[in-house]
Amino acid sequence: MDFLPVVLPTDGLIFLLLVTVMVFAVYVRGKEHLRAPWREVKRSRMAAAALVVLLTYALIGLLDSLHFRLPLADNGAAKMEAGTETEYSTEVLSLLDVMAAPLRARVEKTYSAPFSAYLFARETEQRADGTEVRVFPRLKYGGRHLQDPENERAADILVASARAVAISLLIWLGVCAALAGLLARRERVSFSTMLRRILRGETETPWRVVLLTFFIILVVAVWAAVLSLKYHILGTDKVGQDVFYQALKSIRTGLVIGTLTTLVMLPFAVLLGIMAGYFRGVADDIIQYVYTTLSSIPGVLLIAAAILSLQVYITNHPEQFDTLAERADLRLLFLCVILGITSWTGLCRLLRGETLKLREMEYIQAAQAFGVGHSKIIRRHILPNVMHIVLISVVLDFSGLVLAEAVLSYVGVGVDPSTHSWGNMINGARLEMARDPMVWWSLCAAFVFMFTLVLAANLFSDVVRDAFDPRLRKQ
Repeated sequence: MDFLPVVLPTDGLIFLLLVTVMVFAVYVRGKEHLRAPWREVKRSRMAAAALVVLLTYALIGLLDSLHFRLPLADNGAAKMEAGTETEYSTEVLSLLDVMAAPLRARVEKTYSAPFSAYLFARETEQRADGTEVRVFPRLKYGGRHLQDPENERAADILVASARAVAISLLIWLGVCAALAGLLARRERVSFSTMLRRILRGETETPWRVVLLTFFIILVVAVWAAVLSLKYHILGTDKVGQDVFYQALKSIRTGLVIGTLTTLVMLPFAVLLGIMAGYFRGVADDIIQYVYTTLSSIPGVLLIAAAILSLQVYITNHPEQFDTLAERADLRLLFLCVILGITSWTGLCRLLRGETLKLREMEYIQAAQAFGVGHSKIIRRHILPNVMHIVLISVVLDFSGLVLAEAVLSYVGVGVDPSTHSWGNMINGARLEMARDPMVWWSLCAAFVFMFTLVLAANLFSDVVRDAFDPRLRKQ
């Protein structure tokens, strides 16, 4: 199929981050002092379960970062014979859009509740005898296969759910068998012995926890895939779009804001914080003045001014953007940069205080007495001993940034309104909470997806913090 690849700015940074993680993994394999903490992380059951959840989110985010444009429908044989270039649509799609095409294309008239076959609001309908009556109209897509939704829906959902669980179980058993076979071949034991060790939890890596977590995610994924073809499993919003599709599309936005903002923040915080604590004197005074001044500026006002200035630039230079997706992505990238610039001061303070304490330790003073260079002392002694603080702060900031996006979207200075995000979902649902009956599913869907991501990140960070803290390793 003909298509035009599109690389948005955030797409490039996401894949650059992925390459960086791979390079770091290769680097860690050759350093025993770095491999030892990660082996402790690998043995943790809580970290294993959280990592499976995080990888699931990351996979969805990567699928939504492979963008392209399809050719226009009127590019027929006449154009091909004339030798003209193929014209492509201005709509930018992702691989996730293609995989979830039924969810994206099935748009109802307005609100509908989860698993409903009717619209949420009554409409006036004229009967054959000329009388008018207020009824709940049938949906165009949700539950359309049912003749009598009131009596058939519960049984249909139950049968489809059982089928989804059966399919998930078959896939999971195949994955278990493949994993046991690979591990048995690597450790040179029989298949039954390795399978027994996995089921009893006797392996160094907690594969039993990994497989159980994977089974839960697999059941949810297959169940959602099967039932979303028949129903709107999380309902629809005000304009009839599927809420489950919006929640999936919002994963990329949450990951971009959490990871790219952290990448912008870390160099400032780590470099300036360690320099202020280690060199003290004039360097410390200058760095303190910089982050104190920056902390004094109201963050929301600074973000609002930056985003509105960018919006004015985009409006005045529309010729620089071929598609709406490029405009929205630039605003998302700019938001990450501004959030990174305004959020590094807290970590910088923590690193400065910890470095001031470490500088007076005996092994640091001994290294200085032996004439070891400052850069080597910072790299070999200071940085490893503050890394646990960096990891804790990064994960906490990741959680806070994902939640901050909702607040910024509420005041109108968050991501572009055309961008799918949990903040936009909450902002769109806030006024509907006062309805009677209440429209609750958009807010609930955004909450569940955000809660799962933030909880998994926090649980994983706890294990990483404990593994990398030198004092805990000594104990």
